[in-house]
Amino acid sequence: MFLEKTVERNKELVQAAFKLHKEGLILPDTYVIDLDTLVENARKIKEEADKYGIKLYFMTKQIGRNPVISKEFMKLGYDGAVVVDFKEAEVMIDNNIKIGHVGHLVQIPKSLVEKVVKSKPDYITVYTIEKAKEINEACERLGLKQNIMLRVLGENDNLYSGQYGGFKLEELKEIGRELLKLKNLNIAGIASFPCFLYDEASNEIRRTKNIDTIKEAKAILEKEFDIKIEQLNMPSATCVNSIKKISEEGGTHGEPGHGLTGTTPYHKENEAEEIPAMVYVTEVSHNLLDKGYCYGGGHYRRSHVENALVGESIENYKMVKVTPPTDESIDYHFELSENCNVSDTVVMAFRTQIFVTRSNVALVKGINKGEPEIVGVYDSQGVEIKIK
Repeated sequence: MFLEKTVERNKELVQAAFKLHKEGLILPDTYVIDLDTLVENARKIKEEADKYGIKLYFMTKQIGRNPVISKEFMKLGYDGAVVVDFKEAEVMIDNNIKIGHVGHLVQIPKSLVEKVVKSKPDYITVYTIEKAKEINEACERLGLKQNIMLRVLGENDNLYSGQYGGFKLEELKEIGRELLKLKNLNIAGIASFPCFLYDEASNEIRRTKNIDTIKEAKAILEKEFDIKIEQLNMPSATCVNSIKKISEEGGTHGEPGHGLTGTTPYHKENEAEEIPAMVYVTEVSHNLLDKGYCYGGGHYRRSHVENALVGESIENYKMVKVTPPTDESIDYHFELSENCNVSDTVVMAFRTQIFVTRSNVALVKGINKGEPEIVGVYDSQGVEIKIK
């Protein structure tokens, strides 16, 4: 999906990927992240956000919940991490990285509520009264107050399978009355997802109906209960191009994820401010009949993978078509459209979510200077792997 754009805009990354694999410094099924370019992308997004008064929480699930990267973002002045689930929350807590937002899209399980509350996140998103009560009880035990955001649902909102949940607008008054009884919680924000999506027809990042729902929820709560909603969280497709749109819609916070690596659908079709900063590296395993096969492990069902570079270097490769495994199959291998030399390097660039793979992640600095140096190798959950 992003291969041609990556070769065009970050050829040095592709060359480094070939080099590191050929020298045996990385294994097949490794995502190589250009750390310098990634941090520069993050800086550009932060600079644009500062211009419009937008606060940013960084999302790291798609790059493997990496604590080293997270600390680089914190140095730039990001307001903390947005953690998509409780396992990601534990990674950040255990690495002393500030959590800005937790609970959206996945609520905190009961046994971890106290640990998360103790870490003092800026906001916890809730979408059940029961979970709010658990958080309130933890706050009482710890002597803390906690800002919460409500995840809200409107009739025509965009929702993805596996992500259903939220308070309906029509029940918000009743919900508000119940939540206000919980004296250690402060209703201070509204969240929904996705608030922006790339529109292929117009080649633009456009608002979704979810934004209308957020605004209506804010109006209901402020009018009915005389409270101040401080945060209107408008995630999805957060990048330099969409920051102004968040501001124009009255949003207060964005949550860049794929924008940080230059891998949103918008980045495929445009010369965006962010430069592609990640490739997937593997190796030809074998041939069968007229097809080649390379090691898998990093497949993501929505990857839109199309092509791969197969060879020895950026000067000596061939581009082949890639057929990923079917959704009901394990990704032991990717199929290549023709026979290839066994053990040759394979480089791809596609949309991924590393946290749902079994891949390694190699952080590499010095790529744009032609001096690639591995900072560290990690698993898909951000745990460092000791390389012998």
